Amino acid sequence: MRDGAPMKTVLCYGDSLTWGYDVAGPSRHAVADRWPNVLAAALGPRVEVVAEGLNGRTTAYDDHGAPADRNGARLLPTLLTSHAPLDLVVVMLGTNDLKPWIAGRAAAARAGMRRLVEIVRHHPWPVEAAAPDVLIVAPPPLCETADPDFAAMFEGALDESAMLASLYADLADALDCGFYDAGSVARTTPVDGVHLDAAATRALGRGLEPMVRMMLGL
Repeated sequence: MRDGAPMKTVLCYGDSLTWGYDVAGPSRHAVADRWPNVLAAALGPRVEVVAEGLNGRTTAYDDHGAPADRNGARLLPTLLTSHAPLDLVVVMLGTNDLKPWIAGRAAAARAGMRRLVEIVRHHPWPVEAAAPDVLIVAPPPLCETADPDFAAMFEGALDESAMLASLYADLADALDCGFYDAGSVARTTPVDGVHLDAAATRALGRGLEPMVRMMLGL
């Protein structure tokens, strides 16, 4: 970035993979291992990366048994306003949509992701600025696990999760968004079949850097 150029701001909107859930505890990954922070370190000091991760967050669906509002479509407008102006919104959601009591289908996650893009594009921004670009990130597919709780939580979702990358790629093309397949650099851990170990979340942050840099015009 040229000296004197304005600071760029990126909002990373996601679920427990963005929050940094660590199955080893269970706890939370070290700050330096969480992929938004790895991305921020790679991009350098002229880019602010805001991490907005929430365990269990969906694209656009309610989870009435949760201790927090997990509906991503309902919460996004508030976060867009509080962090404005933004240059890029990176959205990695959809895995939790696949829980059988939420939606259970990759097609539902695609519909929810479309709604999130619409929210970003049509948001009444509080400052004079162009709407930010959107980068749709397909989360890594689920894998088999011997953990009985997570296996039950995502019963029947393995094949659906494997469809997300293709569906999101087509959606990104149709909506003129960026697209990145997190499964190209990161694999979910078989400890619970859902989350990333420290090496995988670091790899995701590094893998996203070239795409984010290009979309920011750096």
